[in-house]
Amino acid sequence: MFFTRLPLWRLATVERSFFERVVPLWPLAGWLTGGVMALVLWLSQQASLPTGVGVALALLSRCLLTGALHEDGFADFCDGFGGGTTRERTLSIMKDSHIGTYGVLGLILYVLVVWNVLTALFAAGLSPLILVVADALAKGLSATIIYFLPYARTEADAKNRLVYVRTPWMERLLSLVLALVPLAVCLLVAPDAMPKPEQWLLALLLPVGGCIMLFMWMRRRLQGYTGDCCGATFLITETLIYLSLCLIV
Repeated sequence: MFFTRLPLWRLATVERSFFERVVPLWPLAGWLTGGVMALVLWLSQQASLPTGVGVALALLSRCLLTGALHEDGFADFCDGFGGGTTRERTLSIMKDSHIGTYGVLGLILYVLVVWNVLTALFAAGLSPLILVVADALAKGLSATIIYFLPYARTEADAKNRLVYVRTPWMERLLSLVLALVPLAVCLLVAPDAMPKPEQWLLALLLPVGGCIMLFMWMRRRLQGYTGDCCGATFLITETLIYLSLCLIV
């Protein structure tokens, strides 16, 4: 309900307390969003469209499915951390609904990097299923933000009037499992069109390091995180996964 524009609210009414504890299930949402991207890319391949066109359509499909939720958070993050010099000023800029120069440049550079890297990976013959794997892994990594940082705003100042709560270890373990299941399944069903397990292990070093650096930067600047920080962490870590694969495979 939160990560997509699908009218799931027509099927059920979810209590606020469940949204507060939903973070461990972020990788599960990645199964859907990454799966849609993989399906769109696969269909474009079957239609013999150029690889670059297929990648662009796959990226567009997720933006339409999520309402560009992650991209909006990333743009606000770029504006805030690029234009703000103090905690208060950074938070104020990030809450502004208007996009600034840093946000525009950030989105342009993000799309350019991701499009070129994915085009290179799929031109080399890798399976579209890596989109599902990377989406789930990146959401799993970004979900750890609530365990290392406090929320930087008050609940009243939050954009969606919601503050995530830190969940117990069993739910954190569940989040890890949900993040790794697509990788395990894809290695079983398409081993010849996927990077090897040891390559995936190496490919995760860069995004994990990127997460640590982002969290340190957020702690120094904001003494915590915001929803925009979550979106930025997801897109950045996902991009680092693709870059790592491009360097390794």
